[in-house]
Amino acid sequence: MFSKLESVLKRYNELERLLSDPATASDRVKFVEYSKERAQLEEMVEKYIEYKKLSKEIEENSELLKGSDEELRELAKEELDRLKELRPKMEEELKVLLIPKDPNDDKNIIIEIRAGTGGDEAAIFAADLFRMYTRYAEKNAWKVEMMSSNPIGLGGYKEVIAMISGKKVYSKLKYEGGTHRVQRVPETEASGRIHTSAATVAILPEADDIELNINPGDLMIDVYRAGGAGGQHVNTTDSAVRITHIPTGTVVTCQDERSQHKNKAKALTVLKARIFEKMQNEADSARASDRKQMVGSGDRSERIRTYNYPQGRITDHRIGLTLYKLEQFMEGEIDDMISGLITHYQAEALKHDQK
Repeated sequence: MFSKLESVLKRYNELERLLSDPATASDRVKFVEYSKERAQLEEMVEKYIEYKKLSKEIEENSELLKGSDEELRELAKEELDRLKELRPKMEEELKVLLIPKDPNDDKNIIIEIRAGTGGDEAAIFAADLFRMYTRYAEKNAWKVEMMSSNPIGLGGYKEVIAMISGKKVYSKLKYEGGTHRVQRVPETEASGRIHTSAATVAILPEADDIELNINPGDLMIDVYRAGGAGGQHVNTTDSAVRITHIPTGTVVTCQDERSQHKNKAKALTVLKARIFEKMQNEADSARASDRKQMVGSGDRSERIRTYNYPQGRITDHRIGLTLYKLEQFMEGEIDDMISGLITHYQAEALKHDQK
């Protein structure tokens, strides 16, 4: 472990030197690449420097125990006991930090929520999930921007797509992808029978221009008149946009904005995220396999969680965690679940790393 940490420290110092080099500053691609790598190593390097300082203090206090001053020896012994208690905890933290980082952890995300089986109730549940993630984003001081939506008259969504941007969004929400199932009595159900319906969630890391450079010649862009609720809300201009990426067949539509320019920009953002995810899945099947063993694949077909309203519980089937605080959970208090998933992933990754 310590030889790895020394290599990391050496690389970090090298990156510091490279970033202060005028030749790097003039090369935007290299500068961004080195800056990202340094940012990924920073927490580990800081913790390792702290650990080295702790080890030095243990060594110094051990030397003081050999001295003849009784009072000083007593103080050194107390301090040594305290420092030795801290060391195992810090070593565990360093082991976790040595787990290979997901390069997408610092990214913003595109979240796509779609109603599954269950008709109108599934669409209402999709809206409930979107509200839950919006509340969670607010608690983390993240920004939520609606990209596209297909609402129904009962306050639900057949589909809703949004961007969530802020600090380490993907690292927190990357395990939310999959099928979410709800068991409850719909408001429209006169007999009071419990219905089961579902919605799917996809979490896509935002792709930047350096990672994904789309050839404009590969895009087919159609504009058309956006649908509306009637009356004054009917759009009288061709503001809705449909973009097709010809090589992959990926299609994105956006009509939420009145401006064609804004709809096109939003559609391109979603398109890039979808293509970026597809490229990653194809290029890194080994990592996807490891992750599937740990917490599931994260794809939309996998049932990951059940929200049971009569019993007030949420169960995540991947890690067997059940929480009895459904009302608070749906208000965005999902940290306990997020922490459980992250801890499980880290534990599995450590096992995998030690094989």
